[in-house]
Amino acid sequence: MAARASPDDAAIDGHITPISARVGGTVIEVAVNDNQFVEAGTVLVKIDPRDYQVALDRAEGDLAQAEAEAEAARTRVPITSTSTGSVLSASEAGVENALAGVAAAEREVGVARARLSAARAQLEQARALDTRASRDLERMKQLIGKDEISQQEYDSALATAQASHAAVDSAAAGFAEAEQGVALAESRLTQARTRLTEAQSQALTARTAPQQVAVMRANAKSALGRVEQRKADREQMELNLTYTVIKAPVSGWVSKKTVQVGQVVSLGQPLLAIVPREDIWVIANFKETQLKNMRPGQRAELSVDALGGRKFHGRVDSIAAATGEKFSILPPENATGNYVKVVQRVPVKIVFDPGQDPEHLLRPGLSAEPTVFTK
Repeated sequence: MAARASPDDAAIDGHITPISARVGGTVIEVAVNDNQFVEAGTVLVKIDPRDYQVALDRAEGDLAQAEAEAEAARTRVPITSTSTGSVLSASEAGVENALAGVAAAEREVGVARARLSAARAQLEQARALDTRASRDLERMKQLIGKDEISQQEYDSALATAQASHAAVDSAAAGFAEAEQGVALAESRLTQARTRLTEAQSQALTARTAPQQVAVMRANAKSALGRVEQRKADREQMELNLTYTVIKAPVSGWVSKKTVQVGQVVSLGQPLLAIVPREDIWVIANFKETQLKNMRPGQRAELSVDALGGRKFHGRVDSIAAATGEKFSILPPENATGNYVKVVQRVPVKIVFDPGQDPEHLLRPGLSAEPTVFTK
């Protein structure tokens, strides 16, 4: 007879998929009932989506604004590069023109001052000649009164005096005109120096063109970064909107339904669970003394009490890496020195052979009586 091992503690196990809310809100529809079978993708629960639709619309508006700002920033970069280059060239030319204007104005001031010096000399000479002519005329008056000179000589002295007076007036007018010329030339020189200062200031500003272009490029990159951020915000809002419709991730039976219409749920709150009808197995807790000849792949026979002792066939899938005691919440620790040896239990996973449960009657938690053929 083949050797076999049977535990007194075994139960069917399987995956149980918990369904929780991924967003908060008011439940507006519950489309399933307890113990109802649903296919994967079936709508289970709907949460009021209006708040999330508004958030999505706002995110799309923010994205459109960020894209417009990024496009404007990108456009300003070549414009700034071109304009700053033109401004720099123009400002350098302006400085050269201003320097030439200052030099011309300085020459004009020099010429005007030379004319003023010449006019001053002419005025002094005219005054000296006028003084001498006036003295000669006074002597001629005394001599003609004594009939010591002729009338012709007196008339000649008078004409000379009058001519010298006219020469003084003319020289004085020339001197005044020369003074005005100097003042005008100095005014033009002041204006030329002012224009030079302005041109130099503009040139200094224009020389910062590379820095201005760098700032524009940095602004453009920052704007692109804001666009990516707004895209991420929009994608998150789109996801949140889709999360308001909760669908079954797997096919199975609805269980532990706690959600109701009108209920306000929060993020992560459990709503129900789905028990898949596929992929179930048995966890059998064998005594450690029964594991000597047990290996994965060995044939097993399973009896289920809920089905009237119906027999199923399977095989050993794996043996746990530790005893059940080690996985308990409060494993026993004997610190008194009074040690009592207790036979330990080791969980063994037994899987059903394909096609053993076509009616899907097996449920996680049902008791089972497995027998493993170890030889």
